[in-house]
Amino acid sequence: MPTRRRLRAKANPAVRRSSADSWTASIVFTTARGREACFWQSPRTRKQARPNVTTPTARAAGIPGLEIVVDSHERYAYRFATQQVTTVKRALPCGDYGLAVDGRLVASVERKSLVDLVASLTGGKLRYALAELAALPRAAVVVEDRYSQVFKLDRIQPAVVADGLAELQVRWANVPIVFCETRQLAEEWTYRFLAAAHAWAETETASIQRLAPLTSAAATTTELSEAPGAPAPSTAQVRAWARTTCLAVPGHGRLRPEIWDAWRAAHHG
Repeated sequence: MPTRRRLRAKANPAVRRSSADSWTASIVFTTARGREACFWQSPRTRKQARPNVTTPTARAAGIPGLEIVVDSHERYAYRFATQQVTTVKRALPCGDYGLAVDGRLVASVERKSLVDLVASLTGGKLRYALAELAALPRAAVVVEDRYSQVFKLDRIQPAVVADGLAELQVRWANVPIVFCETRQLAEEWTYRFLAAAHAWAETETASIQRLAPLTSAAATTTELSEAPGAPAPSTAQVRAWARTTCLAVPGHGRLRPEIWDAWRAAHHG
């Protein structure tokens, strides 16, 4: 049923356009985990949930097209629909969104909602996740909420969470935990972080190639050379690729070695 203020806004279109959003609360109908949901949203909550920002469409780091590896276990993955991004599904060893350069996993981002962050922190899983991410040349954890929301938790002492995050950040200082306020902004930050990692990797590779004639092999060992191999595609993915390139493959079962070799040659030169 409309509130008095909403009725007032309807009666006066100018008021509705200019200030009705800041006066009235609303009932929101949505779906959560496949089920219909309904909740009451105050003006303040609505403003926080949808900050008045527009994410840029400019290419990050000037990259015309960025390929992002999405972990095959990620259920509600970012689509990067407004950016020049292509995504591929792979089983990542750590993180939810990765960047592969020259057959190596150079960077990865672990996505967390605030609820998931607190649960993994108190359960101990976040510690192991950060340890695995720290083994990569570049990695980060992105949280789809504000840091201030940590101090509004009611089922756990906020100080416990704040202290735990601080301890992990000091322990693995090379894996920043970034609070990005909303899912939209977290997706944008993830895209730009991975693009920056791509630009860094290309610059690092060029520097190594220039320095290689002047230094020994041991001296040219870098973060990139120690990065783990990029995750391999599944048999089904390679089978689908082979069919698009008119290679004869069986409908099921193992693929011939030459099919895998053709895929590697096409994707890694």
